[in-house]
Amino acid sequence: MDPSPALIVRFSETTTSSLRDRLVATLSDFQLVAVEEDDLHAPRVWTAHFGSAEQCDAAAGAMKADAEFASLEIQRIDVEDEDWARRTQADLPAIRIGRVTIAPPWDLPKPSLQVPDPNITILIEPSRGFGTGHHQSTRLCIVLLQSRSLSGLRVVDVGTGSGVLAITAARLGAAFVSAMDNDPDAIENARENIAANGVGNVVEAHVDDLTTTTVAPADLVTANLTGTLLSQLASDLARLVRPGGSLIVSGFNIDEKARVTEAMSTDFDLSEMAEEEDWFAFVLTRSARA
Repeated sequence: MDPSPALIVRFSETTTSSLRDRLVATLSDFQLVAVEEDDLHAPRVWTAHFGSAEQCDAAAGAMKADAEFASLEIQRIDVEDEDWARRTQADLPAIRIGRVTIAPPWDLPKPSLQVPDPNITILIEPSRGFGTGHHQSTRLCIVLLQSRSLSGLRVVDVGTGSGVLAITAARLGAAFVSAMDNDPDAIENARENIAANGVGNVVEAHVDDLTTTTVAPADLVTANLTGTLLSQLASDLARLVRPGGSLIVSGFNIDEKARVTEAMSTDFDLSEMAEEEDWFAFVLTRSARA
């Protein structure tokens, strides 16, 4: 495996959680793969990994150009350790979101004695693919997926990462889920997680690009991306949603909310909104006349 281009970011004693959230949103615009924290509860140092050296350098440039990040110290490195992705998430515990629990192999919940068990456990093996349930945007998407009936629906998950949303949709009753990502490493991880959760007969993961995909329009599309990508790709996402169908989007914070809302308003009506710690998710409905 090639070295992973990364930025080491050192926070000052005055760094706020809102600034860290804004930093995540900024870095996510540059193919951010994962963030390794020195402390899950009170991080002082991040190692941010990127999909390419060019994107890593561009992220460093964006940080230096933003006065709000002036108090942060950054250092450009290449990480040679092939196991950095698993180590990055090695301490993550299982997390409960409604009746869905997202768990790594080392923290699987004990089987319930209830028959039938109303709760769902989804096993996610840590890797380069985003999606362990610990970020607000992932949790918001899972909350919104649980708030609607997916029985018999055809679903497309754009930027699937670890496959967590695609697998959740399948476990909640979707008839078929097409999980796409333009990162081959993410798709490899997603396929492993799909197999581990026994939903290979429902979920198909494939390397694909939203702007050129030939996937047919679906009843429901999920896209946990970034505010910038959602704004840029709004019309491409609309092509994937059948008239009258729904789109769940997340990955944008309060600073990006207006921009995403405006970009989506051409093809969609806002049906529902969820918020957690200044991160947002929308359920959007495509006009039946489209």
